[in-house]
Amino acid sequence: MKKFKLEEPFLEIFPEARIGILVCRGINNQPTAEDKYAAYLKEAGQAAMQYVTEPEFTANPVIRTWRDAFYKFRTKKGARCSIEAMLKRVSKGDTIGCINPLVDLYNGVSLRYGVPVGGENIDAFQGDMRLTVAEGGEDFVTYGSDKSEPPYEGEVVYKDDGGAICRCFNWRESVRTMLTEDTVNAFMCIETVSEADVPRMLEAQEALKKLIEDELCRPDGKVTAYVLDRDHREVVIEE
Repeated sequence: MKKFKLEEPFLEIFPEARIGILVCRGINNQPTAEDKYAAYLKEAGQAAMQYVTEPEFTANPVIRTWRDAFYKFRTKKGARCSIEAMLKRVSKGDTIGCINPLVDLYNGVSLRYGVPVGGENIDAFQGDMRLTVAEGGEDFVTYGSDKSEPPYEGEVVYKDDGGAICRCFNWRESVRTMLTEDTVNAFMCIETVSEADVPRMLEAQEALKKLIEDELCRPDGKVTAYVLDRDHREVVIEE
């Protein structure tokens, strides 16, 4: 049995946090011959401009919320929330490139709803997955690197028994658990640290659930949704 848990050190920093979870079983993440996700991401990028209306980029509420959140724990210099990085790109007229169907779907939802969204391969988890703070020194190798770059002590991370899975809350993920074309069982997370943003998080969760069910689920596949918070701290993600 594998669980996902919100641990107390994380909740002490972010007591209002809500994490929307999708447990996806039996998906087909192989790319199709039709390059439909490029158009989908372009449209999502256009929709995301509703979150970038202030002349000063950091004055936009989505950006400000996550900048303030990152000031509450030790981060790697220059680390930014995933949604900030994508909004910065689309605000400059750049597009978000295709990676694989599940990643493309969640990137589009992230843009359209202005919330951080991530995903990992459940079958690669070693023991339970936790959203917590790092002890420092956990193994972490990210995409494009061949060496471990451990999180700092006190850094907010997703981790399991094998090491860190995502550094600086939602900045950079481990190659060990990342979603690939061969992923069959996936863990998706949609994050908010503010009560005011919970409605958008829930809308994004429902939208992503439907997209995965319609686009990627095999006949025996299933997507189950959960929301974790201070009063509901863990959920079973694999029996």
